[in-house]
Amino acid sequence: MSTDPRARSRVIMDGKSRAAARSYFKSIGFSDADLARPIIGIANTWIETMPCNYTLRDLAGPVKEGIRAAGGTPMEFNTVAVSDGITMGTEGMKTSLVSRDLIADSIELMGRAYMFDAIVALVACDKTIPGAAMGLARLNIPSVILYGGSIMPGVYQGREITIQHVFEAIGANAAGRITDDELKAIEDVACPGPGACGGQYTANTMATLMEILGLSPMGSASIPAVDPRKNEQGFRCGQVVMDLLRRGVRPRDLLTPTAFENAIASVAATGGSTNAVLHMLALAREIGMELDIDDFDRISARTPLYLDLMPGGRFTAVDVDRAGGIQLIAKRLIEAGHIDGSAMTVTGRTLAEESATAVETPGQEVIRPLGQPLKPTGGLVILKGSLAPEGAVVKVAGHERSFHKGPARVFDSEEAAMSAVLTRQVQPGDVVVIRYEGPRGGPGMREMLGVTAAIVGQGLGESVALITDGRFSGATRGLMVGHVAPEAARGGPIAALRDGDEVTIDIDGRRLDLGLSQDELTARMAGWQPPTPRYTWGVMARYAACVSSASQGAVLETPGA
Repeated sequence: MSTDPRARSRVIMDGKSRAAARSYFKSIGFSDADLARPIIGIANTWIETMPCNYTLRDLAGPVKEGIRAAGGTPMEFNTVAVSDGITMGTEGMKTSLVSRDLIADSIELMGRAYMFDAIVALVACDKTIPGAAMGLARLNIPSVILYGGSIMPGVYQGREITIQHVFEAIGANAAGRITDDELKAIEDVACPGPGACGGQYTANTMATLMEILGLSPMGSASIPAVDPRKNEQGFRCGQVVMDLLRRGVRPRDLLTPTAFENAIASVAATGGSTNAVLHMLALAREIGMELDIDDFDRISARTPLYLDLMPGGRFTAVDVDRAGGIQLIAKRLIEAGHIDGSAMTVTGRTLAEESATAVETPGQEVIRPLGQPLKPTGGLVILKGSLAPEGAVVKVAGHERSFHKGPARVFDSEEAAMSAVLTRQVQPGDVVVIRYEGPRGGPGMREMLGVTAAIVGQGLGESVALITDGRFSGATRGLMVGHVAPEAARGGPIAALRDGDEVTIDIDGRRLDLGLSQDELTARMAGWQPPTPRYTWGVMARYAACVSSASQGAVLETPGA
């Protein structure tokens, strides 16, 4: 990279021929002095339609102050953002994964259009984090990602709860296990203020791995959204990005194979979301790195589960901060030899150097002591077999069944499955199959938290399994297998399933199989026809036409490339 910190912005700002551009900027308050400094874009995913990103408009203020104090001129712009939780169970949920690539496109386009010298991305809800990382990797200019932070937990009947408990309460209410008044009471207190969903769900999983990857400053992500310390981190990020610019350090300098292995280990050790598989595969694709779905199983198998976090555990993401933060997680994993502390971070210090200052809160129970993990292997497992030749993903926190064999209950949409669950048509021992909800078939690969939580809420979590070519929320718990590939819309074996067919899930054997002979499977698929696209125009139709398999990260492919 050029040693000139204004190498990019100089093209759009300097010289007589750029007088018109400068005149535009002056009309909104920028001075000649402002325009002579490095121009730093602030990619803000603020939006007023959800709590997750609600604080980001204010957080941009201290980021700008940090940039100005370090000699730069900040310019803020917005992207889209979709709340998974709010859209869950509706047609709107199909837009969530689509938004990841639109966010990446937005950041890339704005970076190319305005020739920012560097960028700070403010993120929160699930897809804004990988979307920002993908866009920044494409631009490959000095960049920092700052996570807005977790919501505080709610309190119901003396115990801490999160949005996960609301979804499970819906199922419990449908089963008659709680009253309408109890459901309303849980709804009213589960989300006490702004911030991203409060367990080791997708947002906090992705925020954790961004620190471990080195794209976010160590110690910045685990601070809750409403904590005043978050503004201090905003100012710090403004200064960090200016330091990156002067040193000429870019995202691809940090996104090494070692950094990716470290990040995958952090997901495994924290019991993180299965969505991390999709997003890390997609990020690796952006930089041309070879990363395979089987790598997640390999790394998870050697990485113990060290954190006792929701949805499978006892504690919330805020408890991570109270225990010592993500820096303590990094320190523990480095000491145990599960991640490589020599990897560099945005601060110019190694992961080992950054985490060495972690302070553990005496008596904390969130992050297990060295050598005393909750489980000897991590939370991510990749299954393959006759039902998922390209793979499928399941999250295990240590208490789930490792084997299930049962009859399939087949549904061609999430809505059909949800109706069956809520009307008590699903029985113990069943394997609920939800298909045509994959990247192409949905399109958009909806999360199934409504269905999975309803199953758990009805008391069937220990006796019913679920498989889908769609996704799961990070808040999902139970024996739930997602990302089945090839998906039904691509003619994967899941398309051949019929009610009553035997399905076997073998976690220890890493298998997902259907009880059909190859001849029977071939005969059934001989008459199969691709379904009529659910969208024939607009962004959803373009997405369905271009999206790859979940086993490749559900990335958009360039036709003919």
